[in-house]
Amino acid sequence: MDTSVIMPGEAEGYVQSLEMFSLKEMGSQRWFRQHEYIEKLNMQAILNASATHDEYIKEHLVSHGKIPTLVHEMILVELWKQKVFPILCQLQDFNPKNTFPLYMVIYHEATVINLLETIMFHKDSCEAAGDSVLDLVDYCHRKLTLLASKTSREGPPTLVRHSLTGKADASSVQELQIQSAALEFEISLKALSVLRYITDHTDSISVINRMLCTHNMPCVLVQLIDCCPWSRCSAGEVEKYINGKWQKIPMEDHLKMTKLDGQVWIALYNLLLKEDCQRKYDFNNFNKNQILKLRGFLTEVLMDQLPNLVALQRFLAHLAVTDPAPPKKELILEQMPEIWNNIMHKNSGKWKAIAKYQVKETFNPSENDLRQQAQRLAQTYSLDVMESLIPEKPKCGFCGKEATKRCSRCQGEWYCHRECQVKHWPKHKTACQLMAEATEKIQRNLNIRP
Repeated sequence: MDTSVIMPGEAEGYVQSLEMFSLKEMGSQRWFRQHEYIEKLNMQAILNASATHDEYIKEHLVSHGKIPTLVHEMILVELWKQKVFPILCQLQDFNPKNTFPLYMVIYHEATVINLLETIMFHKDSCEAAGDSVLDLVDYCHRKLTLLASKTSREGPPTLVRHSLTGKADASSVQELQIQSAALEFEISLKALSVLRYITDHTDSISVINRMLCTHNMPCVLVQLIDCCPWSRCSAGEVEKYINGKWQKIPMEDHLKMTKLDGQVWIALYNLLLKEDCQRKYDFNNFNKNQILKLRGFLTEVLMDQLPNLVALQRFLAHLAVTDPAPPKKELILEQMPEIWNNIMHKNSGKWKAIAKYQVKETFNPSENDLRQQAQRLAQTYSLDVMESLIPEKPKCGFCGKEATKRCSRCQGEWYCHRECQVKHWPKHKTACQLMAEATEKIQRNLNIRP
């Protein structure tokens, strides 16, 4: 079965059409069309990477120089969420018929960082990002600092999902704010992977200086290892955030390293052991004491899973008994990030005016506009494509074996054979009816024919 979202020629057309929008234009029809393009590019990039196919999405983004455009769009949404969205929610005339367009703007940041996570694995993507890597480093620092501080105060978050059909009253606006906060957790974890890939590939003095001297990323990463936001205890059981969801971990796997654990450790390895980084980093008393905390986490079990950490353990043992010389003060012509500052400069003092404009012109679509948006997105998020993006194969709802057949009515349950479906029907009947009725209600609300 062909689960391609877009073909190479179509993908190149999408990439070429990518453009930088202003804050005021966010949520417009042109912006929404670009969101669909980026969503399709993101899904195809994941499919190509997971199947080890020709990664033509990455190649097109690199060859057409569009990675800085993606970074700009991501930071634009981040600023909109911080500066415009809170004002918009407080306006008395903020009463849209549906919160769906608003949620898609909020979700856009997650789509872009997900695409960047997939393509920044490659060195040529990091090189093609050019000066925007500095903005990307700043972005990752903001996300990871907030993640560490929030987890230290409140513990790992509980994720909730947004209903795309609720009418926009006070409760749905509050729900939208909750969804925005919950999505921040997933975005921050993607930012962690992006930062790790930057530490893998960059040899830019400006980028290294930004990570080590401006933001002190080693200490931020030590704090993440200490608070471990992707692990929690629930009802006496250990849960870890794996493949986009919290999963219960059996006793024998409690010490098993997750991908997120690996990303932090590899980033630390790069920042502390690379020669260019060691010359730049100031191992003063505070930094030294923070970094030496890592010794308590470097167990034999951990190093068996990631053998490179043996070199880090030796470095820490040497650091504990020495006082490294401070870095030499050199005159350096350093590049500075521009995207965040440019957006702030252009829109400073205009946040309320932008919010009022968007309430009136952008987030109050007609029924016809809303229906067309929903229909286009329904085509983008086809069931076959979404299933191919899920790491685990579906399991039979009755026996638990790998399944290939789906309940034709609710489309929500899977079975390996007809016999299992018949045996499971008495238990599945009520849920099936509820899911089918909910789907019909969504289609009626959006005027979409099944």
